[in-house]
Amino acid sequence: MEKSHITTKNLLKFILGSAFGILMFLVPIPQGESFTTLLDFLKSWIKGLFGSSLPYIIMVILIVSAVMSLYDYFAKPDWIRKNHYLTRAFSTTPLYLVSKIIGAVFAVMVVFGIGPEQVISADTGATIVDLCGTLFSIVLAFSFIMPFLTDCGIMEFLGVIAKPVVRPLFHVPGRASVDLIASWFGASNAAVILTREQYMRGFYTKREAGFIMTNFSLVSIPFCLMVADTMGIANIFPPFYLCICLVGIILAIIIARIPPIRKVPDTYREAVGKQINEEIPNEKGILAHAVEMSCKRAENFTARTVGESGLEVMVGMFFDLIPIVVSWGTIALIIATYTPFFKWISYPMALYLKVLGVPEAFAAAPATLVGFTDMFIPALLAVGLTSVKTKFVIGVLSLVQIIYLTEVGTIIIKSEIPLNFWKLLVIFLERTIIAIPLIVLFANAIGV
Repeated sequence: MEKSHITTKNLLKFILGSAFGILMFLVPIPQGESFTTLLDFLKSWIKGLFGSSLPYIIMVILIVSAVMSLYDYFAKPDWIRKNHYLTRAFSTTPLYLVSKIIGAVFAVMVVFGIGPEQVISADTGATIVDLCGTLFSIVLAFSFIMPFLTDCGIMEFLGVIAKPVVRPLFHVPGRASVDLIASWFGASNAAVILTREQYMRGFYTKREAGFIMTNFSLVSIPFCLMVADTMGIANIFPPFYLCICLVGIILAIIIARIPPIRKVPDTYREAVGKQINEEIPNEKGILAHAVEMSCKRAENFTARTVGESGLEVMVGMFFDLIPIVVSWGTIALIIATYTPFFKWISYPMALYLKVLGVPEAFAAAPATLVGFTDMFIPALLAVGLTSVKTKFVIGVLSLVQIIYLTEVGTIIIKSEIPLNFWKLLVIFLERTIIAIPLIVLFANAIGV
């Protein structure tokens, strides 16, 4: 007979550890007219604690990352190559090495206010450096808290319970519901990092992780409210958010079944293999098996695993991801802000909107594509529109497109999941083209 992992010690680890993780990540806390999470409060506290010094911290991180990566690339020292954490931080490819150098240069220019306006303005480089200050605070806040959500058993528990619904609908494990909730009440980039770490440890296949990152990483409720308020349609926020949820679910069901997601290998990371088991034995009930799997996972949870896991995430995010966000994000915003590129390429979208009966179609068209660079730019472009219906369509669309290079796109590209820039662009266009008629139909139904 197979050994049971349900012991008092394991149960306490599962219940208390998971309760702490849920409390920090998933429990909605009222904030004004909306909701947030304790993790978001902690992030805001950390950001406030560092205050005006954050841009300097980001600049130092980028300079260290660029210098150390240059040194590693040419000298290949053993003290970096044989250290797991340092290798993750500084060993890189020529493309990412150049990106790190560009990111460091951009950061110095922004912090000291030197160089062309196109790089240092509040619409480009300054925005990205501020975004990275927020990302720095998020990573610092959740690196050592995330193991309570991932390693104490709650993902195994929800995985077994939610599998009968989540698997047939979205072709992903039941535990993916945790990623969705984490982004729903918290932050989309935090949910993407959570998914990335789960893939790295063998709990998602390449296809599953890619699908979750590009479909489940919805922006948080507070950000949705901020977009609606910016566009002047906060008075219709309930139907606005309902439309986001419904269209998001429909998109996820469709995107799971078409390329490029369907073409991504459905295999686990080779270095770790498959580490997940949500199958329910015939002799056990669903609840009993869920508890058994949770206790089995919690058995290996220790203070050391929290420290090692948290340090690995923090080092990787600080020295590997943030420099890429600064370089690529700034370049993307320069193109969106200072060139007519998106106006030129959005002409077919203008015709598409016009055919669907959306007012001010040609004025709104650039906002349908510029969201590929950043989630907030479409809202800013739509402020000047007069039609409430068009603002509603653009607002909802910008929040279900998900593939924002400055927020989640860069994290996905930097992961080991085989979704490059061009595949993300295709997924973005698929989501955009499919979503627009659904949003217009909803807007017509509620009489916006």
